[in-house]
Amino acid sequence: MDALDAIFTRRSTRKLSERRPPRDLVARVVEAGRAAPSGSNSQSTHLIVLSDPEMLGALARLVEREFAAMEESEDTYVSLRASIRASKKGGYVFHYHAPVLIVTANRKGYGNALADSACALENMMIAANALDLGACWINQLHWLDDRPSVRAFLEPLGLLPGETVTGGLALGYASQGAPIREKRETPGNPVTWIWPENVP
Repeated sequence: MDALDAIFTRRSTRKLSERRPPRDLVARVVEAGRAAPSGSNSQSTHLIVLSDPEMLGALARLVEREFAAMEESEDTYVSLRASIRASKKGGYVFHYHAPVLIVTANRKGYGNALADSACALENMMIAANALDLGACWINQLHWLDDRPSVRAFLEPLGLLPGETVTGGLALGYASQGAPIREKRETPGNPVTWIWPENVP
């Protein structure tokens, strides 16, 4: 699969098999994230790869408890609202039961922390598609970054006190076999062209 095919056929996969991909395949995805551009070539995005089922289960239960304790308001972001509501109902698993969760973090106070991590996450999603893996960007740990219980869970796993959680990637084999690659319309993301008519 060439680079453009990997980009244009990439879709978020939220139904993942419990079967864990081999470490060398996950390492290729991680290396794609590490190869992402960063502001002033800072290369400060920290990737934390979690694959222990018991640990992931405990983290999912912690995230569910934290969201269930939240109250939403008119201004609550739509995806955050969905996480709060699902947690209050019970049985919410923020990482879609993925056998691998890659947490991204970056330096607190660094102006490009989110942008650099976004580049790494996008690279990893494209790489996952090229390697026939399913992947989905998740923000729940970013939203809970200031929760002491979440930080207490993640710091022994490698999150540094001077870092902020910037995102995450659920990764594994798609439950239906191959990753979702159905054509998708893109009515959003408008483009404005200022291009001279006589220039090809």
